Amino acid sequence: MHPDAAGIDIGSRSHWVAVPANRDAQSVREFSSFTGDLHRLADWLASCGITTIAMESTGVYWIPVFEVLEERGFEVLLVNAAHLRNVPGRRKSDVLDCQWIQRLHSFGLLRGSVRPDEQIVELRAYVRQRARIVQDAGRHIQHMEKALLEMNIQIQHVVSDITGVTGMRILKAILAGERDGNKLAALRDPRCRQPRERIAAALQGNYKREHLFVLEQALTAYDLHQSLLAQCDQRIEALLAELPARSEVPEEPCPPRRHGPPTHNQPRFEIQSPLHRLCGNVDLTQIPGLAPATALTVVSEIGTDVSRWPTEKHFTSWLNLAPGTKITGGKLLSARRAPSKNRAGQALRQAAVSVGRTQTALGGFYRRIALHRGAAKAAVATARKLGVLVYRALKYGMAFVESGLAAYEREQNARLVQHLQKRAAALGYQLLQAPAEAPAGAG
Repeated sequence: MHPDAAGIDIGSRSHWVAVPANRDAQSVREFSSFTGDLHRLADWLASCGITTIAMESTGVYWIPVFEVLEERGFEVLLVNAAHLRNVPGRRKSDVLDCQWIQRLHSFGLLRGSVRPDEQIVELRAYVRQRARIVQDAGRHIQHMEKALLEMNIQIQHVVSDITGVTGMRILKAILAGERDGNKLAALRDPRCRQPRERIAAALQGNYKREHLFVLEQALTAYDLHQSLLAQCDQRIEALLAELPARSEVPEEPCPPRRHGPPTHNQPRFEIQSPLHRLCGNVDLTQIPGLAPATALTVVSEIGTDVSRWPTEKHFTSWLNLAPGTKITGGKLLSARRAPSKNRAGQALRQAAVSVGRTQTALGGFYRRIALHRGAAKAAVATARKLGVLVYRALKYGMAFVESGLAAYEREQNARLVQHLQKRAAALGYQLLQAPAEAPAGAG
């Protein structure tokens, strides 16, 4: 199927490349991982008449090779390592691996991994970096909490978030040398629910120098990560303004915001309008559970073009939200999902958990599944529905209309009645509706 195919076995120090045997006297060559050698690799492939290349996704070593070859005009397929396993009994070496990749690709047996457009890849890098900064900042919060506990300062019992207004005022005052609990409690924000006396009692501790040193360094590291987070948000905001709109149709007004103000770790800039323009006058934040930050994560992972997935079933399977299909002899052996680190699927599962606390149709669906199958199954099932809504919105441009919890419950009751009627008919009975009770005092 692909006579002009090449295969590359990616390594940290060097890459082994195989081309068809009739293209060069030496059909397998080794190239160093240096940039100059990567360009010589591309020159050699061009001289051999290669048009399409398959490579294994090994760590992050494939990224420079992929980018260089893609810039040179080759069709490059990034293949999952699980799809390249040799047959049992086959010898394994770098030379044999690249030849095996080239052979499978020439027969059309390999599928490339999904990789968005170059501009979306840049956006994805910024969004992923932002998530890593949030995780690192969370670890420094834990370090601050540990240092406070070692000093027996029970601030966590009187302040819900030590990085909030009250918590940061108290921490900075402690590091400035203040030890009086009453003076520290006077720094509380008026919105704090705990009384000043309780806060003052919780701030009486053993202020030892080594614990204060750890607290100071943890707070300094946290402040540094907050500045890095602000820089990352500035880069994301600027890139969203540069990205072209998906549709050439005149932009429709952005729908009103469904969600409240951003929480502690969400971006502080406006996301809904740029995403509405980027997705072709489609507002993903109108879907329950998809806050602007979640919608940004999903778009940065999948892009705005979902045509690479033929149907919504292919899309949800790629998100790892569809059950497994291990069937033999017509018997289902297992429906367990394979382990995956799909970030878009993880974002939708987190959104599904928040949807379960809403009075919407999806919220009712989540609670119904959680009652019988557990919260984990309910999160995946609801996330799959969210994935279907995202696919349909990006592909067909549909607008989401919330049917409401009452309509969902009426639909479920109608299905239950229909099921009971079938069961009764199968047993030779007829299901009749009980007459409505007359109101009390009626003659």
